[in-house]
Amino acid sequence: MSFIADATCIRRQDAAPLIPMFTLRAPVSVSQEIKKSKFLGHAAPVASEEEARAFLAGHSDLAANHNCWAWRIGQAYRFSDDGEPKGTAGKPILQAIDGQGLDNVAVVVTRWFGGILLGSGGLMRAYGGTAAACLREGERVEVIALATGTVTCAFSDLALMKARLAALPGTDIVAEDFLDTGARLTVRVPAQTVGALETLVTDISRGKALVDFD
Repeated sequence: MSFIADATCIRRQDAAPLIPMFTLRAPVSVSQEIKKSKFLGHAAPVASEEEARAFLAGHSDLAANHNCWAWRIGQAYRFSDDGEPKGTAGKPILQAIDGQGLDNVAVVVTRWFGGILLGSGGLMRAYGGTAAACLREGERVEVIALATGTVTCAFSDLALMKARLAALPGTDIVAEDFLDTGARLTVRVPAQTVGALETLVTDISRGKALVDFD
């Protein structure tokens, strides 16, 4: 099973080599006690900011002293210290996510104060360490970036084109629009197979079909 990220459309000739990214397969939790304070970490895969916020809201304990969190989805990220000294909680949690090479992940670390002050360094280690321990417990799965584009072909090639595209691993034909001389197919494919799709379309149509992944 692969976790599917939102599409980033690219052309083969402009694309940089894809670096594999990973997320969690399923939610995971870890708890630990540090100088009488209890820290409970929850982490989960998320596909959007809305999912991240819903997860954080659902796993925060309003009766606790602090619910500190972070999430990353591609280039977007957010974090919160939730009342702890600035920079001692949310950022270390985000660094734990990034340090393990994870994406599309949200983490919340809840703290119940045990009466002993930890200091800034202690808080950073406690929040970052709890988040890191939580993430290490989870099974990982590769994030597959999807590209969405169009294939425009003549009617004479349409039936074969659809059959061959449908057989290309991971490819979905999500829309079909008829034109005066043919059809425009909207397709969604794993980004790393865009080049293979272009080659396939060129071969089927003898170079006459148009492929657009702008």
